[in-house]
Amino acid sequence: MVKTMKSSLRVMTVTAMLAGVASVLMILEFPLPIFPEFLKMDFSELPALIGAFSFGPVAGVTIVLLKNAIHLTVTTTGGVGELANFIVGAALVLPAGMVYRFRKTRGGALLGMGIGVFTMAFVGIFANYYITVPFFTRVMVPEEVLIGICAAIIPAVDSLWKVVLLSITPFNLLKGVSIGLITFLTYKRLSWLIHGRAAKS
Repeated sequence: MVKTMKSSLRVMTVTAMLAGVASVLMILEFPLPIFPEFLKMDFSELPALIGAFSFGPVAGVTIVLLKNAIHLTVTTTGGVGELANFIVGAALVLPAGMVYRFRKTRGGALLGMGIGVFTMAFVGIFANYYITVPFFTRVMVPEEVLIGICAAIIPAVDSLWKVVLLSITPFNLLKGVSIGLITFLTYKRLSWLIHGRAAKS
């Protein structure tokens, strides 16, 4: 029982630490020249994905939730951006963590991250079209301005639907693949530190 309590305490402690790291990474965002300027890259889902592989999908989603709750203290979107980020981040972490939980191999990790990336992109289409983009066009920039910003990079963009499909979705795919690759390359090296021992798989 004591061993179980210590294990649970370690999971909670490491989960909280990973959420803290994720919240810092969420602030350290930067633009990519091949995408519209309002799309900023960050690696805040990386600690969540590591948490999901280490302790299961619930821990991963908890990290995504906590880092967005922390980010609410500096939000510029009234919580709308954080809500969309949580939905998309959870869509990446949850399936990846579920697959790896039952198949703890390199192949399982790749399969889980692949499913997670495509789930993230698919869910992101609806989250952005119905949550993020409406917020931008009502509060921050007019619809035609947003379309113009995207069209300057991708001329085929001529509607809000194409803003989501041709600008935001490819960005989410690139972000998901990048985070998945970094996780794949670093997880085993960090596993001993997270678990307090060398990983067996």
